[in-house]
Amino acid sequence: MDAAHCYLEGNADAVEFCPHEPYVNLLAASTYTLQEGDSPSRSGSVYLFDVGDGEDVGLNLLQRIDTAGVFDIRWSRDNDGGGNVALAQADADGCLRVYKIDDTEVKGYSLREVAGEKISSSMCLCLDWNQSSTSIVVGLSDGSASVVSFTDSNLETVQEWKGHDFELWTASFDLNNANLVYTGSDDCKFSCWDIRDSPTENRVFQNSKVHTMGVCCISPSPSDPYSIFTGSYDETLRVWDTRSVTRPVNETSLSLGGGVWRIKHHPSLSGVVLAACMHNGFAVAKVSDGKGEVLESYNKHDSLAYGADWYRGKGQKQSVVATCSFYDRLLRLWMPENCI
Repeated sequence: MDAAHCYLEGNADAVEFCPHEPYVNLLAASTYTLQEGDSPSRSGSVYLFDVGDGEDVGLNLLQRIDTAGVFDIRWSRDNDGGGNVALAQADADGCLRVYKIDDTEVKGYSLREVAGEKISSSMCLCLDWNQSSTSIVVGLSDGSASVVSFTDSNLETVQEWKGHDFELWTASFDLNNANLVYTGSDDCKFSCWDIRDSPTENRVFQNSKVHTMGVCCISPSPSDPYSIFTGSYDETLRVWDTRSVTRPVNETSLSLGGGVWRIKHHPSLSGVVLAACMHNGFAVAKVSDGKGEVLESYNKHDSLAYGADWYRGKGQKQSVVATCSFYDRLLRLWMPENCI
């Protein structure tokens, strides 16, 4: 069921609900627009919306920040009363930026940049926070990955290694072992690295045989420490068993009919995920007992399906999701009907 929609002023590529109380009603969205010509430029924006309380939802724009073209945004993971809630941005200028929520404004919440660092001459394509939100892993367009520490509003690169041959579209910390980082790339490789020393000398595994096209999403399961979901341009959602950490087993595969760009786990239903499927809209899928099924498809976007996330507020009768699509610049809020 549709709840609200709006059009952004750039090509929409990411949406992220804040997971922390009392800010769960905040939704961030980002854009990336390539201005072609003799002097091409990549511009973008970060938007902040108030969506309401989960029952009566809408899209109330609070702020727009103009910046370089944005490839990815992520809210921090930890929540110690709200003091460390932050939003990180990876952009086309090779910069990593971090914003914090400013709630001193009379008119409501806003984002305030507290740190920004050019970490590479390559483009920053993706990012992820570790569980304590003290480090950020960033994937770069030259196939490298960087681990950047974030302490006292300072960003400092502590590790960088060339892990892949082509664009590194996805990077993720293990949810239970902060020393492990997973990466995926256009080279079709799904890799894991131990970052305690030199990652290139401590590669835990690299699988190059299962994904038949580039790996564009890695999403560890929050409910199963040995389960990792991957998405690929080959249109397949895969679930990996990592109990044998050096030889992960692809135990489930589910065709979604479009490149699986983003996978987001339901905040309370184990095995239920929301997937952005590029040319085939969005899908809600469920994986259990080694089998996967599509519960619902959503095709009310007219362009590449890139951004997707679940609202994490408590008490609403129905799940709420945000999705966005690229060239039509469309952001939607809707309620899946078949989550259970």
